Amino acid sequence: MASNSFRGSKRGRYAEANHEPEFSCSLQELQSLMELRGADAITRIQNCYGDVNGLCTRLRTSPVEGLEGKPEDINKRKEEFGLNVIPPKKPKTFLQLVWEALQDVTLIILEVAAVISLSLSFYSPPDAERQNCGKAAGGVEEEGEAETGWIEGSAILLSVVCVVLVTAFNDWSKEKQFRGLQSRIEQEQKFTIVRSGQVIQIKVSEIVVGDIAQVKYGDLLPADGVLIQGNDLKIDESSLTGESDHVKKTIDKDPMLLSGTHVMEGSGKMLVTAVGVNSQTGIIFKLLGASEDSEGSSDDKKEKKNEEKKNKDKKDKKSKF
Repeated sequence: MASNSFRGSKRGRYAEANHEPEFSCSLQELQSLMELRGADAITRIQNCYGDVNGLCTRLRTSPVEGLEGKPEDINKRKEEFGLNVIPPKKPKTFLQLVWEALQDVTLIILEVAAVISLSLSFYSPPDAERQNCGKAAGGVEEEGEAETGWIEGSAILLSVVCVVLVTAFNDWSKEKQFRGLQSRIEQEQKFTIVRSGQVIQIKVSEIVVGDIAQVKYGDLLPADGVLIQGNDLKIDESSLTGESDHVKKTIDKDPMLLSGTHVMEGSGKMLVTAVGVNSQTGIIFKLLGASEDSEGSSDDKKEKKNEEKKNKDKKDKKSKF
């Protein structure tokens, strides 16, 4: 039997998987792996890990038993590789929706017309009194029209305000309902994984790197992974690549499975290698600006790097003195 085989007692498998104090695969290394396809991915796996079992060993998991499921290990994986959650973009405030509603061309024309109408209603020529001197009935009518001329402009402005407020309120209520429905779906959505040798269903948000997930017909893959075992598995990757043809996934030709794709035929097991904003779907969301996590995380990383540089500079100065 080969030394990297996972057969044997359960204790032996977990002892081998959890022997190292730290993970042997970094987040950047797994991201670069998931960017490869086909023969390139297989070559990378063979050169860096030997095979999929070697990748499981580096991630301290078992392809047969899965993770042991200890809270300490799960929390450590979440800190190291991230959560399986893509934070949505911050919702627009009511004032922002009002400003967007004001950008309508028709409303802009009405606003300009209202302003012009109000300006003309309050404007009176300097020689108007002299010219109208001696006119009795006509003068009274013109004075009455001048006093009530502001009503037209005010009515236009009032109608514009009503339209803008109604439009903004409708958009705000629709966005609130959509976000509530989306959060409810995310909380109720579950996926089948293997932990401690048992097949269980957990929330998609609780999946971590190193989990062994079971995929079958009709599933929407919640994370990126590498195929461990497949049975006539075909994936619809049109949501990511735009290709309508179903892609056949095998261990020998193309074992890379991507989040956001649908299983159209067959079944199999995959090793989860990327979750949340670090998965291919999360990266696309960040590029499209649909997630707020990218900016915050990059700022945090920059601050940490700057602090580390400052600390190093201080230590260097102290050592010189």
